[in-house]
Amino acid sequence: MNIEPALKALAAALHGEGPAVELSSGHNGEPVVRLVETPGIDDAAVVVRTSGSTGTPKATVLTVDALAASSMATAFALKGEGQWLLALPVQYVAGVQVLVRSLFAGTRPWAMDLSNGFTTDGFTAAALELTDKIRFTSLVPAQLQRLLEEPSADTLAVLRRFNGILLGGGPAPAALLESAREAGIRVITTYGAAETCGGCVYDGFPLEGVGVRLSEDGRIHLGGATLSAGYLDAPSLTREAFTEEDGVRWYRTNDLGALDSDGRLTVLGRADDVIITGGVKVSAAHVQAELEKSDGVTAAFVAGVESAKWGQAVAAYVAVAGGSSSSSSAASSSSAGALSTAADGVAWVERWHRTLGLMAPKTVLPASELIMLPNGKPDRLAMIERLNALHRGK
Repeated sequence: MNIEPALKALAAALHGEGPAVELSSGHNGEPVVRLVETPGIDDAAVVVRTSGSTGTPKATVLTVDALAASSMATAFALKGEGQWLLALPVQYVAGVQVLVRSLFAGTRPWAMDLSNGFTTDGFTAAALELTDKIRFTSLVPAQLQRLLEEPSADTLAVLRRFNGILLGGGPAPAALLESAREAGIRVITTYGAAETCGGCVYDGFPLEGVGVRLSEDGRIHLGGATLSAGYLDAPSLTREAFTEEDGVRWYRTNDLGALDSDGRLTVLGRADDVIITGGVKVSAAHVQAELEKSDGVTAAFVAGVESAKWGQAVAAYVAVAGGSSSSSSAASSSSAGALSTAADGVAWVERWHRTLGLMAPKTVLPASELIMLPNGKPDRLAMIERLNALHRGK
């Protein structure tokens, strides 16, 4: 993949010698560079559009200072700068940050061929091209899951050679992290957003210069030097998402969290993932975590769907090892169909009701994998639409 034009445009923007840059992926996977004017934001360097997984995408403006602070804090947390492998689309913050960190470090990034999507062979071949002794990459959980499914000796070898693999874009199943540890792979879980120059909390702890606090309702606020300048041409949205107190700017996330006595942050789920079913409040994130403990479940997505009886009913889109995406495989509390087989479906649904009670899903749609956006995040809207269609409001 030719990333030279993207690197050149980014370098100019970071040195104040050109306008802000917005990157996207062309039909062949090659980065497409678009120069963007950012009135009122003189030091803007990069514009990143949010994934739009839950609504209209917003154009987030990242400044030179914010990107520099993020790059420095990342190098400090990873105990060094090195060569980065680009394995994510460049239009998303984790992808563009691979290039930005390389420019700040003065190292040569390598990009895997994404013209046919993310493949294990493509990743392995690209990783073999890295020459620096210190190596990093950024992945999303679905990519790491694919790499660890019956990996070849070459794939395991290149994964083990990375000094750190940043894993973000969504919660990683505990089983996946355990598999990585058992394989000798150094994974660092990250939490953040485009509004914070990407991941700014590593393995639960904020990077140098990053602040974390919780509002009274448990919502996570992130502050410090890595914050975006705001949204392009959207002052009201900027005022809603960003505040300033005592000279510190804060970004109000849509996630709920908890802080332990050591300052470690645990992300509990989205603030809007609370499902009120029959008058009972249910955390979709908690149900998802419980479902992912079941044998044969590789990933799960849980949401509330319209229900005449319950107001909202808990529904789950479940990725099953060797599963089918046929809607005839759906299971509910009243009539459980097959997941991998009819007997398995009945057994799983009964088990979920025994362990979760009212929190158990009333409609389950099994598939071979979750529906994902191009950046590797779950496509919430698409899965909710299918779950609503399957549940049919009952």
